[in-house]
Amino acid sequence: MRALIAGAGYVGAALALELLRRGHEVVVLRRSAATPPPGARLFRADLAAPGALEALAPADVVFYTAAADERSDAGYRRAYVDGLARLIERLARMEHPPQRLLFTSSTAVYGQQQGEWVDETSATEPVGFAGRRLLEAEALVRAAPFAGTVLRLGGIYGPGRVSLIAEALRRSPSEPEAIPHYTNRIHRDDAAAALAYLAGLPEALDCLVGVDSEPAPQREVLAWLAERLGAARSEAPRTPVPTSARRARGSKRCRNTRLLGTGFRFRYPSYREGYAALLAECEA
Repeated sequence: MRALIAGAGYVGAALALELLRRGHEVVVLRRSAATPPPGARLFRADLAAPGALEALAPADVVFYTAAADERSDAGYRRAYVDGLARLIERLARMEHPPQRLLFTSSTAVYGQQQGEWVDETSATEPVGFAGRRLLEAEALVRAAPFAGTVLRLGGIYGPGRVSLIAEALRRSPSEPEAIPHYTNRIHRDDAAAALAYLAGLPEALDCLVGVDSEPAPQREVLAWLAERLGAARSEAPRTPVPTSARRARGSKRCRNTRLLGTGFRFRYPSYREGYAALLAECEA
């Protein structure tokens, strides 16, 4: 299989390694001249620049894992709408268009804020620009002249992304919440493995939620981390946890039933396994 990964950043680079491990040919599309993962080839282009994709070679499967370079409406429009639209237009004009396009969306498309359970059939009424732009991008995937799959990822963590560990070191426990602030996450390596797995299914699935099997209150995850950090935490300066600020980001519980139903299995089925691995890496 010839695979093109458009936007090979945090998840895309891990995906490239996963596909190479499975014996596939991989091309990564990036703006920068940064060295691609070992074994992959680089196609350097700016997705937002008109005409930049004319020399792009055909691929059997295309992954769109680009990320916005700034958290603004304009930044999200450039990354998830304009860039994706240009790529789809170029792929559609090829003599041999791809068999499948996989797009990494986000659970930000859900506007639920009271701890509701959501899945692929739930209402998508985002309260912020991020979710709205991602829904625009999802519509582009559905309208493309080739099969498309949308994977709505939760909060991505993994090597190099240890902000929650730092928060557990920094903060004292908050008061118990009357309504828990639920969070949903997925380890980077599971996100990459899920994309590779879905690309290999006989038929493309239109939309799946990509989170691990245990949505959990943020307070619970911080407490679990603090317990394992032990003495290191006791020596760190502490600040209170602003629960009202966390509430503003919404609270929902995302189901991964459809993803599990495909036969995919998580390496890190909950935050416990994933963060235990990160803590072990930090100690090594």
